[in-house]
Amino acid sequence: MRLARGVSPWLLPTVAAAAVTSLLGRRDRRWALAAVPLSALTGGMLWFFRDPERPPGPARILSPADGVVQSIDPWPDGRTRVAVFMSPLNVHVNRAPLAGTVTSIEHVPGGFLPAFNKDSDRNERVVWHLDTELGDVELVQIAGAVARRIIPYLAVGAKVAKADRIGLIRFGSRVDVYLPRGIEPAVSVGQKTVAGVTALDHG
Repeated sequence: MRLARGVSPWLLPTVAAAAVTSLLGRRDRRWALAAVPLSALTGGMLWFFRDPERPPGPARILSPADGVVQSIDPWPDGRTRVAVFMSPLNVHVNRAPLAGTVTSIEHVPGGFLPAFNKDSDRNERVVWHLDTELGDVELVQIAGAVARRIIPYLAVGAKVAKADRIGLIRFGSRVDVYLPRGIEPAVSVGQKTVAGVTALDHG
């Protein structure tokens, strides 16, 4: 099973602690009281940080995240914001919604409200801009109450193919993508999405 880049600081200490307490538990059963929950935590983190291989979907614009469509909002400039909420059970590696060149990556400090909260727009976030065949496309990775670290995989100037991995958000969070003016979303609120597979437009 492939694991996401950037997980070592979280995963390695947990794996090491589980291994040590398991070995000690063979000599003294009292160590099993620590070994069992640590082993369970290790298994949970391996599942959380999974990064499966996926062929990209055929649509022009793809979902950047696994999760559920939380909201679809028309924006004053004519764009449409599609917000995808990721629970701790979802894959948290985010993907490029379409091919292009990264023109900017901006880290914006903020709070850590639950990602489903209406005020989470002011949370810690990373704002991406991609130069694509449809013009500028904005994507925002938003930290949540538990997710307090966003790890971009790319730098300004990088060229990405549709569904390429662009970064990781640790634990529950949200990803917004702004569809360019004139593009109608092909998803609805409450619909489940798969990063790099689910179509966001009808093109």
